[in-house]
Amino acid sequence: MAYTDKEIACKDCGNGFVFTAGEQEFYATKGLQNEPARCPRCRTARRTARAVEPEEGYVRYGVFASFGGKTPRQMHPAACAECGVMTEVPFIPRGDRPVYCSSCYNKVRGATPH
Repeated sequence: MAYTDKEIACKDCGNGFVFTAGEQEFYATKGLQNEPARCPRCRTARRTARAVEPEEGYVRYGVFASFGGKTPRQMHPAACAECGVMTEVPFIPRGDRPVYCSSCYNKVRGATPH
């Protein structure tokens, strides 16, 4: 299919931008069906704003959290098997293995040979 350049109005600023034939071909090869709604300048501004200020309800855990830091880790309450202090862990405790708070975990990990 031959693609031709399209003029599209930006959803945010209303200015027109060109959706080139090459971009359309790229979208088609990736299986993308929707045309871009924002001009490159507004897309960059939106991406930058999200990187600086997380959306409401999101906590920034950095790049080590799931999905490159975009979503917070789900934490689950658990009692430490060593000292009994309540702590939170990033997995659902099943009860068949001990769960430790961070200080007890460091003590236990340091005591066992690797």
